[in-house]
Amino acid sequence: MSDPFTDNPDLVACASLVQKGDADRFAAAMAVPVSARAVLFPIYAFNIEVSRAAWASKEPIIAQMRLQWWLDTLDEIEAGGMVRRHEVVTPLALVLQGQDLRRLRDLTRARELDLEKAPFADADALDSYLDQTAGFLAVQAADALGAPKAVFPEIMYWGRAAGFVRYLQAVPELETRGKLPLPDGRPEALVAMATAQLDSLAKHRSLRRLKRAMGPAGAAVQEFWQAKPLLQQIVRDPNCVAEGRLQLSEFSRHWRLLAT
Repeated sequence: MSDPFTDNPDLVACASLVQKGDADRFAAAMAVPVSARAVLFPIYAFNIEVSRAAWASKEPIIAQMRLQWWLDTLDEIEAGGMVRRHEVVTPLALVLQGQDLRRLRDLTRARELDLEKAPFADADALDSYLDQTAGFLAVQAADALGAPKAVFPEIMYWGRAAGFVRYLQAVPELETRGKLPLPDGRPEALVAMATAQLDSLAKHRSLRRLKRAMGPAGAAVQEFWQAKPLLQQIVRDPNCVAEGRLQLSEFSRHWRLLAT
């Protein structure tokens, strides 16, 4: 089978963007077959571009214009005609051809919340944001890889949990930027929220079983490889969030990535 990245500078650019901007998803993508990587990297690169839009300028109107640019791009892709030339848009259009892009539109609109300095009203509001960002991204990736729709609800739960972990990893930086990221940042509140995520995952198949049931499309859930152990770390040591220590050891990262 030929390598889809050979003589395709756009795919290479997407991979490079993910490598620099989302190291954990890059590691996950590198652990799946190259054919799946060619689907995942444009979707993950899109997510990076959209997530950066809110921080592109101190002027909210500029950030909103950047988000609108991506909404217009999704309209072009869904229309099936010519799309604007861009190193992410061009391969993304091929990957998403013929798909319903409402999830990615909702993801893009949800990023407008990043412009707000105020915290989420409560844990449910944070969960809604995570569903529309991390959850919808994961489902779109699974859909692009041909996953059956029956597994989408489970992917949403895993996406929310993994998104929660990533969001908490970003808390120190968000606070540096002047945002109040959490509805309640007390250690006991973090333990309660992490426990709720773990309880939700316990009601569904393990990541390994879900991945196996999805066949080749299981590559889309590889990105959840750190979610459960990092949630458990928050429960044991909630201060790791504020102190920027929410991460696995290098050995544990390597082992879990291979074991997923």
